[in-house]
Amino acid sequence: MKTLTEAGITEEALARLANCPIPRLKEIMTSLTRHLHEFAREVSLTPTEWEAGIEFLTEVGHITDEKRQEFILLSDTLGLSAMVDIIANRARDNDWTESSLLGPFFRNGAPKFPNDADISDGAAGEKLIVSGQVLSHGGKPIARATVDTWQASADGMYDLQQPHRDEMKLRGRFQTDDDGRFRFRTVRPSSYPVPADGPVGRMLRALGRHPYRPAHLHFMFAARGYRTLTTALYLAGDRYLDSDAVFGAKESLVVRAEPALSSNVKAGAIDFRFILREV
Repeated sequence: MKTLTEAGITEEALARLANCPIPRLKEIMTSLTRHLHEFAREVSLTPTEWEAGIEFLTEVGHITDEKRQEFILLSDTLGLSAMVDIIANRARDNDWTESSLLGPFFRNGAPKFPNDADISDGAAGEKLIVSGQVLSHGGKPIARATVDTWQASADGMYDLQQPHRDEMKLRGRFQTDDDGRFRFRTVRPSSYPVPADGPVGRMLRALGRHPYRPAHLHFMFAARGYRTLTTALYLAGDRYLDSDAVFGAKESLVVRAEPALSSNVKAGAIDFRFILREV
C-alpha cells in the first residue's frame, strides 16, 4: 500500500482516469483534477475551509429549484459563464454581433407577438421602442428569424421575481419580416441586483462586491442555416456598465436610447443591426 504525498496523491488520482472510455471526459477530468489539487496546495487549504466550501455548495444546490438557478448565478458572478461564452463564440473577425450571457431568467414558451406589439402589458416606466434588423455576415436580411426577448422592469424585477411569477411579462417572441426587421414596444429596464438573498449574495458581500447588473434587454435569435445568437443590448450611461456583477456587458453592445420621432407618446427608441454567423 502506497503512502501518498502531496505530489503523489495527484499522480495517483490522475492514473485512475487512465481507463476512461470517453476521450473528452478524460481530458476535462484530468485537467480539473490537476488544477483542483494545485489550488489546494497553493493556498494551503485547511480542512475547516474545505468543509465550509462544501457547505456553501450544498446550500447553493438546496436553494436551486425550477424558478431559481443559484448555480448559474454562482458561475456568472465568478466570471466563468462569461469565459465559457467567449470561448464558445471565438470569431475570425469582428463582423458578427457579439454574444452575451443567457442569464438565469430566460423562459421557454414566451408569448408570440406580431411586430410593433407592446410587451410591457401596462407596466409602469419610461416608454421604449425597440427595433432591429437581423442580417447575414454578407449583409443579407434574414427573413422569418425567431426573436426571443426578455428584460427586467423599470424597478429592476423580472417576472420570475414577482408575486405571480407564473405569469410571463416583459418578454415575448417575434418573427422578422422580409427585410429581416422586427419592432416592439416596452418600458425602459433599469439596472438591478442579482438575487442576493442566498449563498451567492453572501459570497459577494464577503468579497466586498456589489451585486448590480447594468440595464439591458436580452435577445435570442434563431434561423435555419445560422448559429443561434444569445446576446443583449446595454443602455448607455448606466453606472454599472464597467462593473457588471456577472461580467456580461460589452462595449459593442452598448446602445443609446434616442427620442422616438414617430411615436404618439413620449418614448425613447433604440435600433440595432444583429449579424448572425452561418452554421
